[in-house]
Amino acid sequence: MVVSRGKTPSAQETFMQMAQAAGLRGRIFITIGLLILVRLGIYLPIPGIDRALFKSAFAGNPVFGFLDFFSGGGFSALGIFALGIIPFINASIILQLLTAALPSLERLQKDEGEAGRRKISQITRYVALGWAVIQSTGFAILVNGANYEGSPVVPNAGPLFIAQMIVALVAGSMFVMWVGELITERGVGNGASLLIFLSIVSGLPATLGNALKIAETGEVAKVIILISVFIFMIVGIVFVQEGTRRIPIVYARRQVGRRLYNEQKSYLPLRLNSGGVMPIIFASAMLILPQTLAGLTNNSKIIEFAGYLSPNSSLPWVYVIFYLSMIVFFSYFYASLVVNPIDMSQNLKKMGASIPGIRPGRPTTEYVERVLNRLTLLGAFFLGAVVLIPVAAERAVGGGIFSGFGATSLLILVGVAIDTAKQIQTYVISQRYEGMVKQ
Repeated sequence: MVVSRGKTPSAQETFMQMAQAAGLRGRIFITIGLLILVRLGIYLPIPGIDRALFKSAFAGNPVFGFLDFFSGGGFSALGIFALGIIPFINASIILQLLTAALPSLERLQKDEGEAGRRKISQITRYVALGWAVIQSTGFAILVNGANYEGSPVVPNAGPLFIAQMIVALVAGSMFVMWVGELITERGVGNGASLLIFLSIVSGLPATLGNALKIAETGEVAKVIILISVFIFMIVGIVFVQEGTRRIPIVYARRQVGRRLYNEQKSYLPLRLNSGGVMPIIFASAMLILPQTLAGLTNNSKIIEFAGYLSPNSSLPWVYVIFYLSMIVFFSYFYASLVVNPIDMSQNLKKMGASIPGIRPGRPTTEYVERVLNRLTLLGAFFLGAVVLIPVAAERAVGGGIFSGFGATSLLILVGVAIDTAKQIQTYVISQRYEGMVKQ
């Protein structure tokens, strides 16, 4: 097969390698098999629970809807994998925050290389275990005492049921975390991201069925408008996810032995959306918090405030302003964790590189901060558009296809698909150069 050695692999070359290269084919089969295993585990039931009563008792609960989204229906199905990858995601976020706050963890990540990263990974597993115990304990106590119209959700409620449910949920969560790491190591793509991807994809048939029901009622124009918005958002997400600001940098002339290297030009890439989907997830959690407090306290003022934070409220602009403000805030917060202008400036100075027209040191840091702030603001407004445009389209046509966290789902789906495709392309390029060496 004739390939272009200096270019990105074409679709034809990629699919040929996926079919012919035993290594890549094996990785793909391992990934698909493990994802199917996790999906089947969701439907292994936790014994002792009346599922019909459980669904009736917690129908419309925003917290359960939020957790059910990330577990691919695990909470509503009450399977042993109900927690899914959620504790590991929470632990990873906690470790990211602690790494920025604690110098000891920061040294582990930056100065100790692969050994330091392995230690952080081990700490993340322990935190995930603790978080799984906390979440499963709260969930078990809640289910143990739940009832619907006087009928208990758990017929034989008691401490023994709580202990059994905690053990089942924690064991299922740890198994899912292990599968995610196994996919990352021996499969294709990031295991945790692919598990979330699988959870979201599992809800697409229901969305498609909803679209068909609307089309059967004769409102075909409504379906076409909403699907057009869906496709438009996918195209926009791809462009923005791949969008970067390339800051030009110049390496100073240097001499290595007797050889003199002239000035070399390169660029420093800053992503438009450095926070990815995390700002939307944090903002969604903040949006659900008042509704959760309203359900727990039955306070009239909290209930009234929570009612305003709904896209279908009488004052939708309150929902828009609050949601957009939270997205902007968490975009800046997460960008500050991901990109450190001070470290960037110091690394450029160590490598003998500089930005043309900008002095090394503090001026470089201030320049990178200024560019990063502008990019983060643009990225935050883009995330806000991703969330609000589908909601506005549904409200304009009167009902719709999107439900729950459709915009968040879309952003995660596109982001994970792009990252996985890039990893496959990287493997294809490595196979290409191995072939050149053999020749």
